[in-house]
Amino acid sequence: MNDIFYKAVIAGLFSALTLSVLAYLESLGNYGVWLMAPFGATAVLVFGVPNSPLAKAKNVIVGHFITAVIGLAFISFIGVDPLSIAIATGLAVTAMMLTNTIHPAAGANPILIMVSGQSWDFLIMPVLVGTVFIVICGYLSGWLNTKLNVVGHKKTA
Repeated sequence: MNDIFYKAVIAGLFSALTLSVLAYLESLGNYGVWLMAPFGATAVLVFGVPNSPLAKAKNVIVGHFITAVIGLAFISFIGVDPLSIAIATGLAVTAMMLTNTIHPAAGANPILIMVSGQSWDFLIMPVLVGTVFIVICGYLSGWLNTKLNVVGHKKTA
């Protein structure tokens, strides 16, 4: 089988394992929120196209963090209505571009946070803890891909 098959299987397995750990931790109850929908898109980038600039650790962690701060600031100081959701999302895109931390999945954070009425705790769990965990799993996935290439699987151009 070719290299793309192995990479696709590893990406799918690591996505499933990473998100299942976060989902399991959330299901335990009193330990906070560990999972959010944008993490699905983050998994596509981190595990599916790990060499993309959009999948770099800085982009994943800081992009999610900045956009979550914006969503939480709007809830706390401006309020939630269709216009504020749109402005917060636009501001999130601008902030990621200005900080060179563009991560498309993070663009959903202000919408998610504002529509679901999250508190500042959401910034730590799931945003910060979850993104760091996903990035660590991404490094493990990359290591495994490298090891498989070393043991004789053909690389494709």
